[in-house]
Amino acid sequence: MYKRFLMRVLGALVLPALVFTSCSDNDEPGNKGNDDDNTPENTEGRFVIAATTTASAGSVPVIVTAESIDEGSVTLERNGLTNDGATQWVFHGTEYLYGLTYNQGNAGTTRSYVLGEDGQVRARDLEYKVSRFSSYGAYDDNILSMSSGNGPIKFADANGNLPQTLLFTKINVKEETSTANDTESGKYSVENYLGNGEYVTLSGAEQSGRHLYSGVIPMGLSAYGTNVDNGKYILPGNEDLVATADGGSGGSSYSKGSLSGTQYPNSCWVAIYDNGNFLNPVIAKTDKISYAAGRFRSQYYQTIWAAENGDIYVFSPSFAKTQTDKRQKTTLPAGVARIPAGKTEFDDYYCNIEALSGGRSFMRCWSAGGNYFILVMYDDAEFKATTSATSLAIFDADAKTLKYVTGGPTDVTSIGKTVYVHNGSVYIAINSESSSPAIYRIDPATAKAEKGITVTSAAEINGFGFMTVAK
Repeated sequence: MYKRFLMRVLGALVLPALVFTSCSDNDEPGNKGNDDDNTPENTEGRFVIAATTTASAGSVPVIVTAESIDEGSVTLERNGLTNDGATQWVFHGTEYLYGLTYNQGNAGTTRSYVLGEDGQVRARDLEYKVSRFSSYGAYDDNILSMSSGNGPIKFADANGNLPQTLLFTKINVKEETSTANDTESGKYSVENYLGNGEYVTLSGAEQSGRHLYSGVIPMGLSAYGTNVDNGKYILPGNEDLVATADGGSGGSSYSKGSLSGTQYPNSCWVAIYDNGNFLNPVIAKTDKISYAAGRFRSQYYQTIWAAENGDIYVFSPSFAKTQTDKRQKTTLPAGVARIPAGKTEFDDYYCNIEALSGGRSFMRCWSAGGNYFILVMYDDAEFKATTSATSLAIFDADAKTLKYVTGGPTDVTSIGKTVYVHNGSVYIAINSESSSPAIYRIDPATAKAEKGITVTSAAEINGFGFMTVAK
């Protein structure tokens, strides 16, 4: 399994009482591998924690180091490296830390960091622009950020409508370069990507072996798409869904003539690439779950993760339930399906997450080592885009069980941006109202959390990971 650290955003969470349930279908569980261990055998390194402290001038981002995250404390006061902060802190392997910045549709400034031989973090010399991104991932020596947007003017239709295209930036962590894809060739068009006329965006990038897996999220018909062959891709009876004026805002904005939101909410597609260039994918499809992505504003959260043995588990929170028109609402519950290691099709594995959780869906998920996964659960069974997600659960893909995490604070304000797996435990930073932010260690087998290192003088922990001196 390709090993790396990725900093990821979470909503606030509370850790409630234990719940243990199991799927009742007859699918055979996969073989459980060894726990994922992301720390190298040579542990001569430091844990690196990105946090913010509140000063008279406002919030100040600081990066500090620690020998352990299992106990003790570290302070931000007169300690660490101040920096410009980031939307996403991304650890690539153990040698590089990147701060990706999202700037409301504009390019954001990215800077990277390494660990010096003195055990302190230092900024590398270069900083550069990253295109607007709605999701991100990694492949080999590259961090990938991606979104969809308007294609070149030369591809406009007779009415001036621009086709949608994939926009991505490839950051080579070793060479310290940033390269945007060539949209002028037209080979990155995401119009009619699935053969149903709709344009798409991609959610996440998970590497297993030489394959790269990404969730394909159907977005509906652009104004370009609705005009193809006099509207041939508009399903009968959906003509009134075509916008008569521009509307919406941010990640939910739409233009006149477009049909916003997919017409196919009861299917899931995964693009499987044999390279990090997002070209020539094999598309795997299942009708057991809806599309594979969590959502918060303009961000699409990765919900496709490799288990220890390389099997790809595809989670769907059924976010299409938040659509206002029943023609665009999914009727499928939140669930998980699987693509076996090295394969390009779904097998018969399926588990209904909502059946395990009492009707609740989830906002995000990550691998938690072995065949365990950690999910951020919504608070209410009535799924709305504004519903808060304030509890964690552990999903055992072998046993098909769900356990809610216990042992954390009950007054959580937010969660940091890292999930870190080591020695059979998964670590998460928790920011609470009544105490200093801390990193908690969770045993996936029992779903019990224990408090680890506390970061004093901090308002919140944004991310953390283990780093060694770059060679």
